[in-house]
Amino acid sequence: MNAATTQLPTAVQTFAQQLSSTRRGTRLARLLTYEQLRAWQTSPGVTDRAEQIVAELASNAVLHGRVQGRDFRLTLTHDPAAGILRIAVTDTRGDRLPSPTTDLAMPPHSESGRGLLIVIALADRWGTEPYPPAGKTVWAECVG
Repeated sequence: MNAATTQLPTAVQTFAQQLSSTRRGTRLARLLTYEQLRAWQTSPGVTDRAEQIVAELASNAVLHGRVQGRDFRLTLTHDPAAGILRIAVTDTRGDRLPSPTTDLAMPPHSESGRGLLIVIALADRWGTEPYPPAGKTVWAECVG
């Protein structure tokens, strides 16, 4: 006798946290990402990539998207059925959109300015979205 087994659809998991627009907030974003992805049991390859992407996007939010007294938000969305992790960092400076061509124009020995190139190299997709009334969200997706 063969019994058919039915599988329940896997729920999409979401984590969101407001963080201070400081170096400490950037570090905390990376640590929270690691812990959350470990709890969701994502693959080590996705976790490693996601940690680095969060570090770069959070740093950019603090350095380039900061408005005095305003926080940035980290959102992680994991769809286990599709195998997609979406990382989104929202800041309050919608007038300063990231541009990968700016990173390419940096002097080769510069100590900064390559964050978005790292995101592009590690993510399967990335982009930006306006966050009304005056902010933006930079997102990246990892498949795995």
